[in-house]
Amino acid sequence: MPDSVITEPQETPSTPPAPPKSTVDLEVKDANLIFTAAWNELEQEVGIEGLRFPNEVVWLNGAPGAGKGTQTRFIQSYRSYTAQPIVVSDLLKSPAARKLIDAGLMVGDREVTGLLLRALLNPENQTGVVVDGYPRTKVQVLCLRLLHEKLNELRNRYAGTPLASQFRKPMFHIVVLFVDEAESVRRQILRGQRARAHNAAVEASGVGEMLETRATDLSEDSARNRYRTFKELTYESLKTLREVFFYHYVNAHGSVDDVQRRIQDELRYQSSLELDHATYDRIARIPIARDLSIHARQELVNRLDSYNAEHPELFEQAVELIHEKFMPIIRRHTMSGRAHINSESPILADPLALAMIIDVFGDRGYDVVIDIRRYDEPFKINPETWEIENREKIVWRFIVNFPGSRVRRGQ
Repeated sequence: MPDSVITEPQETPSTPPAPPKSTVDLEVKDANLIFTAAWNELEQEVGIEGLRFPNEVVWLNGAPGAGKGTQTRFIQSYRSYTAQPIVVSDLLKSPAARKLIDAGLMVGDREVTGLLLRALLNPENQTGVVVDGYPRTKVQVLCLRLLHEKLNELRNRYAGTPLASQFRKPMFHIVVLFVDEAESVRRQILRGQRARAHNAAVEASGVGEMLETRATDLSEDSARNRYRTFKELTYESLKTLREVFFYHYVNAHGSVDDVQRRIQDELRYQSSLELDHATYDRIARIPIARDLSIHARQELVNRLDSYNAEHPELFEQAVELIHEKFMPIIRRHTMSGRAHINSESPILADPLALAMIIDVFGDRGYDVVIDIRRYDEPFKINPETWEIENREKIVWRFIVNFPGSRVRRGQ
């Protein structure tokens, strides 16, 4: 399905009205109590020196059947995280969660938030980690805001101290994989059918491991209800984070490759948002590499045409130099795809001629680097002093790279 087929859902008249202010206030109060309790408990346990949170976190959420499990590993690899993803559903199976359950306690927002904060402190997460499945409720969304505020507060408090490197600017990315209701239901039911077929084969053969099947994957009505719950609760809550964090809405229709391409586009480097203002202001004059290439071909064509129209004689000399002097050397290096060429041609003293040569090579598919070397060479002997007089010799060295032709050796 083309990228343009699905867009981020818009508010419609059927959208439930905003809850009364008293309900919102209650949620904010609950979130503050939950986060404060979890944070204080954590700080007492590990101390301020032990609060080493990841430098970057991708908070991954998605509609049922959107491929969250499939894309978690891709995001981990794309962002070069060495840490294993934190999967919230797995945290609920941890010994700490099991202890709460065995004691007859409910694992709610407070418990999930506490388990997650501890998991984030794992040393392997320092350079970055993907969190799969948090936040999912309005209270969890508010807790995530509070975590971000707390980390910024600590960063400001310890700026200029030995702990400054420990509390860096938190970089939180919200990634939402989205499919529409019909596609979600179709994928959930298909997943259930495949799980049942697999389990039947395991039972018959005794080989393999049984797959866990969700009840919602076995009934269209249940699958539809699960989607609507996500849409009304999780998705609507996540949208409120757009003003605070990097918010990436990803169309999850189509093939796995299609979705991964969209994720790459969303997660490209955004220095204006990630860097401190002072740092960004200092380096902003350097253009981003990908921006240079957007109109590069069109600009190259315009330059070549202008050379031919406005400086035809010099342009002809530059092309002739390439054809007569450079290409015979390049052809001798077709196997390696790299040639080093020295030239003392006088036209190279003209910067415009050098620009022409670079552009001609670029148009023809070669990469070229020019190095100018200056030498003193004996010129004449002064008849009065008998001293040797030198003159400057300039050599232009061209390093030309192009696709080589490797010979396949016998098997």
